[in-house]
Amino acid sequence: MDFLQGFIVITGVHLLAAASPGPDFVLVTQQALSNGKKAALYCSLGIALGLSIHIVYSAVGLAMVIANSSAMLFGIKLLGGSYLTYLGIKGLLSKKAISTKNTTVKTTINSPSKSIGLGFLCNMLNPKAPLYFVALFTVVISPSTPPHHLALYGVWMMFLQFMWFAFLSHALSTPYISKIFHRFSHCLDRVLGGAMIFLGLKVLLTRTANG
Repeated sequence: MDFLQGFIVITGVHLLAAASPGPDFVLVTQQALSNGKKAALYCSLGIALGLSIHIVYSAVGLAMVIANSSAMLFGIKLLGGSYLTYLGIKGLLSKKAISTKNTTVKTTINSPSKSIGLGFLCNMLNPKAPLYFVALFTVVISPSTPPHHLALYGVWMMFLQFMWFAFLSHALSTPYISKIFHRFSHCLDRVLGGAMIFLGLKVLLTRTANG
């Protein structure tokens, strides 16, 4: 896959993955609703920075595997594709959330550095991230992929991650939008679930670079 094709694939898939509710989503939502937009924006920055850890070890490690072991790459593809398909099925089975409008959240004002740290740790310690990145990079990385292309992919993914959560921070700071978003979140889960199943099948059916 050439750079432009990989860029398009990464953009579409990562936007879908970023929009899919998970630990980062929960944290930014909590910060926006309890501490305000600025705290959520700093948290979003931390999440984007935490993403760099997963990008580096996934891209470098997978590049080494592709170059040296087609059998190991097949195993990774099988595991990653199956995992993404599993996430997609969970999304399709999503049910409407129970209202929590009477739940009170204790407000804790954090410094910018602490908010960034919360986001960084939340993303870095996400146990689901390694399989996701390995599965995604399996599609776009080959032995001929230059290191600077990997770097550009990584920086772009961090930018997309930050922009999505910055948008979410702004949206959830508006009570009316927040109410609508929570009302239809299960529908979003199902749409994203279908997209994840498509990605998982694509990973499983894509031939390895070594043949």
